[in-house]
Order: sequence, then C-alpha cells, then structure tokens
Amino acid sequence: MCRLFGMTTGGPRVRATFWLLDAPQSLRTQSRRMPDGTGLGWFSLGDEPVRDRAPVAAYENTDFSAMARHVVSHTFVSHVRYASTGAVSVHNSHPFDMNDRLFAHNGVVQGLDVLDSWLTDVDRALVEGQTDSERVFAYITAEIRRQGDTTAGLVSAVRRIAAELPVYSLNLLLAEPRRLWALRYPEPNELWALSPELGGVGHVRHLESEHEPGSLDVAADDAATPAYVVASERMDDDPDWRLLAPGELLVVDGLTATSLFPFDPPAHPLTVDDLSLEEATSQV
Repeated sequence: MCRLFGMTTGGPRVRATFWLLDAPQSLRTQSRRMPDGTGLGWFSLGDEPVRDRAPVAAYENTDFSAMARHVVSHTFVSHVRYASTGAVSVHNSHPFDMNDRLFAHNGVVQGLDVLDSWLTDVDRALVEGQTDSERVFAYITAEIRRQGDTTAGLVSAVRRIAAELPVYSLNLLLAEPRRLWALRYPEPNELWALSPELGGVGHVRHLESEHEPGSLDVAADDAATPAYVVASERMDDDPDWRLLAPGELLVVDGLTATSLFPFDPPAHPLTVDDLSLEEATSQV
C-alpha cells in the first residue's frame, strides 16, 4: 500500500530529514516497495503550501533527497505511491494541494462516477489527475467550504463517502499551517502516531551525537523542538508508537491532539476479493 508521513511542530520550523531519509524505515527506504511516485509537501515562510512531486521512487529521486535535507517547515506531508487508480504520472503523485491545504491518501474508494457527480465545475477544476484520492480531496474541500470549518467538512465528506460509496480504506492526512488531521478508516490499513508527550522530545530524531536523542534541529536557532509524527508504519524502534484505532480521526492543532470517533462503519465495505488485481496489489 502507499505510505503516508505527516509531521507538525505547531510553530517552529524544522527539517524532517531523519524520518524522510535516515530512519530505519524512512520514507526513502519504504519507497523500494512503493515505487510509483514520491511527494513532499510543506508550508513556505508565508504559510503557502509547496510541493515537490515526481512519478519515480523516492530512493531514485535526487530532488526528494535534496528537499528532505534542506526544506524547513512547521508542517510536512509526504507520500510514496503504489499506484491503484490512475497512471504513474506527476499529476497522480501525492500530496495534492487545494485551497491552501495539503492532502495524501492511502487506500481504495470505488464509485468514482458517483463521486464525480457530487462535484461542481469549480470543484472539478481543482483536479489534475485520475486518482480516487484527488477526487476524495476535491469533495472534502467542497464540504469544508460548505461547512466553514475544516474538521466539520472532513467529517461530513467522509460520512457521505462511507454511506454511499464502496470503501476498502480511506486512510488520509490533511494539513494546514500548524495543523494536521490523520484518519484511519476503517480497519484494513494501519496508521501510527508519536506524540511529544510520550518518551522524549517529540521523537524527531537527529543523527549527530551532540544532540539529545529525540530532537531535531530548529532552523532558526539550532535548538531542539517537539513534534507530532504520523506514519503508515512505525519508522523506528521507539516503543511509544501508537496504532490509531479503526475509525479514529486524530486532530493535531499546534501540539494539542484530540481523537474523534465520528464515523459509522462503511455501508458498502470492500474486501481484498472485491478489488481488481492492480488495486489489491497496491494494498499489500
């Protein structure tokens, strides 16, 4: 399956080099099993979303390595892709950017013709590729606009998708400046979190010996800073990785995290046997 990575410090700008390149199960390492696209998203000094995407594996992508080593931000979303819907292309590589938010998805949602019918021409104009993921994001974006609140819009959109469309997995990351939403839904694919409250300073590793374990350089003053980390699999051997419960929506605002359980089980759940060969292979 595709792999997700999200991190926020809630304010200070840092590098995410350890998690992206150097951890035992870094995103670059995971990309050897997920070779169909790489993307890194962050927020500029003006808090505008920025992305670097390519339809190649992260371990082969020199731009990804360069960005991972040099980009500083308070919030990151990254993704390595195993294609299930849509060609291997830059437009189908995550994360996606709509209305100043970043989004990445891991799973399968079917019934895209129905989902398309829920979108207005304005919503469809935001879609560049062919993936179920980007269409889900377009609908979430429309619901956020209608609800006037990000959490309410996300919940509204996922509830309708779960009630009306066949769903295998809808694991996702949604980011705004200094805010991160992580959803594990329903159960097939895992999503893990490390909180700053457990076991050290944010669990954001730095490899140089003069730094305390569990810390990362802050770009401004080279100090250590806490961070919240979310990923599709445990990226190192820290015992404090926590598996999100099925249906759990984790909302991280600054460094304050809240877990919500606003969803019923999917009305039309898919099993592996219901998936196409390409879809099933992508969920391994």
